[in-house]
Amino acid sequence: MKIDAWTDLPNRLPIFPLAGALLLPRGALPLNIFETRYRDMIDDALRGDRVIGMVQPVDPEANDSEPAVYDIGCAGRLTAFQEVEDGRYIITLTGIRRFRIMEELDRMTGYRQASVDYTEFMQDFEPETADNADRDEFLQVIRQYVDLQDFQVDWEMIENTDTETLIHAGATLAPWAPSEKQALLEAPSVGDRYDVLMTLYRMAIAQATGSGMQLQ
Repeated sequence: MKIDAWTDLPNRLPIFPLAGALLLPRGALPLNIFETRYRDMIDDALRGDRVIGMVQPVDPEANDSEPAVYDIGCAGRLTAFQEVEDGRYIITLTGIRRFRIMEELDRMTGYRQASVDYTEFMQDFEPETADNADRDEFLQVIRQYVDLQDFQVDWEMIENTDTETLIHAGATLAPWAPSEKQALLEAPSVGDRYDVLMTLYRMAIAQATGSGMQLQ
């Protein structure tokens, strides 16, 4: 039987808890790896199936080397790798499919590992269309948010980017709180993610302009 490296995922994953680092199916996440245990994790992934599970800590402010994490994360394949002179790794993970943590496994490595189940996220394998997305309104809200944040962006590139990629970029790159990024991850579909993202943009705009609507 042929094994498809992008769909036949391991049920045992190394997990990387990192507050604010959101990996979505079909999205890309660049990472700077410097801790010894996570460099070891990358070394092991390179020798194996190259799959790593990204998860969010429940409390990003907790002063804990092994914080409690949310049950739902996203498996990503290591698709780019560079080792730099000071020993750090610069990598890119490409999101494949979300998972639910069933249990954490007994520690056999410096990094954490978990038994995971992908069953409830079958839709992650196929590109989706956010039929409810109003692209013109979405671009208008992005422009207003970017102007308020004084970000420098390539508007020509944005206007030529498909809507799903824009939704993923808005979810991943904007400085949302970890709990908000978790809500974006757990949104059942790209259309639902669009709704969550529009709410976050509007709340951030309202807060920045002093119109009374506050971020929670």
